[in-house]
This record gives sequence, C-alpha cells and structure tokens, in this order.
Amino acid sequence: MSQQPGSLRAELVGAFGDPIDENPTGIMQEAAFEAAGLNWRYLLLRVTADDLSSAISGLRAMRFRGINLTIPHKVAVLRYLDEVAPDAALIGAVNTVRRSADRLIGENTDGKGFLRSVCEDARVDPSGKRIVFLGAGGAARAMSVELALAGASHITIVNRTQSRGDELVRTLNANTPAKAEFVQWVGDYPVPPEADILVNATSIGLYPNTGDKPPVMMATVGPGLLVCDVIPNPPQTAFLTSAAARGARTLDGLGMLVYQGAIAFKLWTGLEPSIPVMRQALEKVFRT
Repeated sequence: MSQQPGSLRAELVGAFGDPIDENPTGIMQEAAFEAAGLNWRYLLLRVTADDLSSAISGLRAMRFRGINLTIPHKVAVLRYLDEVAPDAALIGAVNTVRRSADRLIGENTDGKGFLRSVCEDARVDPSGKRIVFLGAGGAARAMSVELALAGASHITIVNRTQSRGDELVRTLNANTPAKAEFVQWVGDYPVPPEADILVNATSIGLYPNTGDKPPVMMATVGPGLLVCDVIPNPPQTAFLTSAAARGARTLDGLGMLVYQGAIAFKLWTGLEPSIPVMRQALEKVFRT
C-alpha cells in the first residue's frame, strides 16, 4: 500500500464534518505521516448533510485513500459505502472509511481505540468486568459494543432518554455475549458497588465548559473502580479529578483519540504509526 518512490503526488485522506474547523485529528495524522516518511496529506473538509452524497462521489473520483466522518455523517454515510465491517454495522455508525481497490469500506475505530486505551494505558482486561456507561449516544454505542465483544460480562447503560438507552441495550443483548441493562438517569447517579469500570460517554466537561461534571453521586466512587472519560480536551477533566480524589483510578480520553487515529492510520497506509508522536502532537494542541 506504500507510495511509489519519488512520487510528487500526495496521497489524500481527511475528515468530513460540519462543523470541522476545530477538529485536531489532522495535526495528529500529519505528524504521524511525517514521522513515517509518507507523502500523505490529511484535509479537514466542511461537508454539510445535504452535500454528503456529492462529497463521497468526489472522494471516489479524486482517489482518496480514506476519510474520517464526524458530526453529522457517521450514520448517513452508510448508504454510500460498498461494504461495512461487521462491528461497525452492529454499532450502526462509521467514523472511518478505507479504500480497497475501488471499493469504499466503512469501519468504526472509536470503540477499538477505547478498548486499546483500557488494555494498554490502564492495563485492565475487560473480560468478565461489569461496566457502566453514562450516555447512550454514538460514543457509548461504539465503546459498549467493543467491550462487550471483548468479554465484558455486564453492561449498564445510564441515559436520560429511555428510547435510546433501550435500543442500545437490545442491540447488546441480541448480538454480544454480555448481559446489558438500562437505567434511567434521574438526578445524581449512584454507581453500583459491583461496578469495575465507569465511563463518561457524554460531552459534559468538554472545552470550554471545563468545570462541568456528569451528575454522579461521588460518594459511591472509590478505590477499585476505574473511571474513564471520553473527553480529550482537556484530558484531565473535572470528573476525573473528582474521581481521583475519591481514590479511584482514572483514564483520560486522549488515549482513545490517539489509538482510534492510529487504527485508522494503519487501515489507510498498512503501516504502524508512532503512538508517541501522535500523542505529543495532540498534547501540544490542547496545551495552547
């Protein structure tokens, strides 16, 4: 999959989204391309919902090697692809497209990135674990499916909207070995004492609202619990700070963002990227 030696033509990948201007993924990927000696470019492309079909046609015509999808395209893109990976089909959303010959194949790297961060950064094997997800949106879907497929024994979906929570629970129970249940999120959520991992899969605490925390009864958080946050900016959220003060182990969202990008990098290029280079590029962005 590597480029011909001496070619002056850059291989193209990028991201479709609306909004897209503040997306830091390109900085991370461009740093990885440079470190690997690849003449590749990552473009941030503002694509509205109405223009997605045309944008995918343009991607095919211009021989892009792949694309990332963010809001509002992760579900809508499914109808324009030639194939969807089984786990992405189960999640019901695609955040990465790779080209294979003339076929566009949809993947979802979000959950895989989170799983890798849990295993490699927190050094926790999710097999047999009881996991609580706060939220039932796209991030929760991707992460809960991947952890269920990795052997989690029980998954609790905590969400304000029952219909969305019930739908995710049905998907997990019907398609994975895990036992899943829905809990209505009303007031401060008390974390059950048997929980092994607690994950904030909402956007609460994302910059610029860095003082916000998901409503959790912090007296129920303590040693023995791994508390994770999907928010990468800032990496050390107010929620994680509060959990650490209670003696819990914590895992920030930067690792998930780096690893899902690294997985996409390999899907596109066939090469393993430098994880330290990718992480350092993001840390520099979030410090400014």
